[in-house]
Amino acid sequence: MSDVLTQMWREIVERPDGPMAFRFYFQPLMALLFAVRDGIKDAHEGRPAYFWALFTDKPHRRELLRSGWSSVGKIFILAVVLDTVYQLLVFKGLRPLQGLIVAVLLALVPYVLLRGPVNRIARGLLHRRASRQG
Repeated sequence: MSDVLTQMWREIVERPDGPMAFRFYFQPLMALLFAVRDGIKDAHEGRPAYFWALFTDKPHRRELLRSGWSSVGKIFILAVVLDTVYQLLVFKGLRPLQGLIVAVLLALVPYVLLRGPVNRIARGLLHRRASRQG
């Protein structure tokens, strides 16, 4: 079992050096753009930081997950598809678990980690602007 896990992680770590390496830059960048857009929208609407709210705002958790998925879902699906193509080219077979791990790392993790801080930064900027005008 240890050998299987070691091989799996080795294959995942080697992906940025192989064909289609552009996706390791492009997909997190797209997730970042959506996180910035949604974080600014959250700030304007007075919502709490996204990642924190997922754990603390149980009544709105489903709505938060739906909102996040609607933004990053297409990037996640694209990450799975591109990793499947990569696997067929390089390994001549499929490794579904690896594809899911790569998609989570390239699409979901950047989005979830960045949406909240963007919200806080935007909220601070909005607060400063309001205090200058008022």
